[in-house]
Amino acid sequence: MAPSLVIAVAMFLQAATMAATALSLSLLGCPSSCGSMVIPYPFGVGEGCHLAGFAVTCNRSYHQPKLFLGDGGGATEVLEISILNSTVVVSSAFDAAKGEEGAWGRGLGGAFYLQERRNRLVVVGCNLQAALLDDDDDGQRDIVAACTTICGTRPAGRAASSDDSCTGVGCCQASIYLGLTSYSVQLSPFGTRSTGPPPTTTSSPNLSAALVFIADSEWFAGNASKLGSSARQPGGGGDMPAVPAVLDWAIGKSGCPANGSSDTACRSSNSYCRSSTSTSHGGYSCRGSKQRVPGQSLRCRCQVLLVVIGGSSGVGIPSLFVIAMAVAYILKARKAKKLRATFFKQNRGLLLQQLVDKVIAERMMFTLEELEKATNRFDETRKLGSGGHGTVYKGILLNGGAVAIKESNMAVRKEIDDFINEVAILSQINHRNVVQLFGCCLETQVPLLVYEFISNGTLSDHLHVEGPKSLSWMDRLRIALEAASALAYLHSSASISIIHRDVKSANILLDSHLTAKVSDFGASRGIPVDQAGVTTTIQGTFGYLDPEYYQTGRLTDKSDVYSFGVIIVEMLTRKKPTVFTSSDNVGLIALFNLLMIHDSIYEILDPQVVTEGMENVNEVAALASECLSLKGEERPTMRQVEDILVSVKCRSKSLTTSIEKPAGYTVQCQQWIPYLLTWEFKVSSQSQLAEHSYVDTDKVA
Repeated sequence: MAPSLVIAVAMFLQAATMAATALSLSLLGCPSSCGSMVIPYPFGVGEGCHLAGFAVTCNRSYHQPKLFLGDGGGATEVLEISILNSTVVVSSAFDAAKGEEGAWGRGLGGAFYLQERRNRLVVVGCNLQAALLDDDDDGQRDIVAACTTICGTRPAGRAASSDDSCTGVGCCQASIYLGLTSYSVQLSPFGTRSTGPPPTTTSSPNLSAALVFIADSEWFAGNASKLGSSARQPGGGGDMPAVPAVLDWAIGKSGCPANGSSDTACRSSNSYCRSSTSTSHGGYSCRGSKQRVPGQSLRCRCQVLLVVIGGSSGVGIPSLFVIAMAVAYILKARKAKKLRATFFKQNRGLLLQQLVDKVIAERMMFTLEELEKATNRFDETRKLGSGGHGTVYKGILLNGGAVAIKESNMAVRKEIDDFINEVAILSQINHRNVVQLFGCCLETQVPLLVYEFISNGTLSDHLHVEGPKSLSWMDRLRIALEAASALAYLHSSASISIIHRDVKSANILLDSHLTAKVSDFGASRGIPVDQAGVTTTIQGTFGYLDPEYYQTGRLTDKSDVYSFGVIIVEMLTRKKPTVFTSSDNVGLIALFNLLMIHDSIYEILDPQVVTEGMENVNEVAALASECLSLKGEERPTMRQVEDILVSVKCRSKSLTTSIEKPAGYTVQCQQWIPYLLTWEFKVSSQSQLAEHSYVDTDKVA
């Protein structure tokens, strides 16, 4: 290549790189600033000046005008907008202290959500417990972050000193691993444990003096020592200090529209679409060759700077552009290949550290190319659904087999650890009621997991369908038995005791025959058989979470038992534990326990259950009540739960009357065969002259 051409290409690439950092401008004829704040498109003040969902308001009643999210009446002040990073820094992100126990939340709007890598949940006060909950539309209130403060005899005003670093004494903090568009904080007093000294008067929980907020990690690192003196005093004195938090934003809720689609905000010939990779919300932004202009649908200010030095080469601008693009493509391909190799080496090392059988790791590997082909490059039409830990796609392998492929929405350390943990856990499990893991791909920052394809949704989907009827009572009873069998196996039959830690109806998949498959082991923990439990960071779904684990952080197999008890109540009532509250503002489990005490359980039961399950509904409700004991030691084991459900199912008239028998003979359920999921029956005549046993090879509902 001629020297002049080399210089031209180099200057072209340098100019393009420098231009990528340039600021985008507002639309022509629209306000471009509010005080010292620049307002770049897709944000804008006034009709026609912004993309849908990106309206901002400039309030000039202040000495220095302030910018707020929304088109009027918004309370979220904007401190900074970054087009390059797709972030907005806002002020006073959250203040949950209301002087009473409870939960308070905020909806950020469809375009905005918490930045999971740069924010922290912070609590300042004495003997308090706070949990950040996901209030998104799926109805599953997952705990995203939680922490607890204690003070002893120390006043809260001295809690967050530079020496303490907000590590639990009067001030606690927790990382946020999931981007949220809508969230709430559950605040409650801490210190109700049966062991340990009671709190002193000085350290008694004071919700009105507490501070609970979301804070930018970088800001918090330099300001933690100032928080203690800012805490409210009893009686409402003092205000919460201004705290910055970081929000991500993107256009829409899914990735880039298909090429050529008219349903895109990137319409200029000089712009291209880039799917969001930094958040759990999805969406996309637009990029241009000069600058990133997210959402620019009417015009694009992307320009190309071409500098040609010397004319002796005879190479024109079109040729130069083609060469530059080719060089950029080659460099990008090399970088991607090197990055895949780096991720593979890193993730393989993490996986081998946890796997008991090192050979398993080599047998379970899929390449990224294989999975891209299986999902048509993760096309939106292949998406099966999204959850707290990622998005699931349907894939068709080269052999024609259907699989489910889980892709994380977040490239954070915790998510990587959770995915590696799930591979390590599932590689040790072989049970027909646990979803089977076929393998994983380690060539991405967060591994891709490949499961058997379960086609019929979740237990939650089937229970909470519209209409008066759902799953039959016998189906519910059988599904409960199958799930109990799987959990009992995890607790006592696997090589180590595995605690699921997020047992809920949304994590029980159902196949075409309504066979239960327990899934989602990202939060699971393995506990050596010689240990009764382990202290961990609190994780799970609010409404299903064991209150003893929530208060103490001590995880045992009885934590899963409590969550399973909640599922039984959900089956009995067809009410969602995460959202149900009675007219007296009582939650589902509290109301269930209260009605059990007063022998009025039928007031809350699903009418279909009352009609179909009269013979054994009381026994199942009593089992649920035992599982929901506040003290873990008073709950049955999952093996005992399984045995009780076997006994209930075995005595069911619906089971025994479905067996064909000669006239004059009776059928008695003999035993349950777990590994076959079938029953053995004894058929005998009334005179007892003829008697034989046989195994029913068909699943009896």
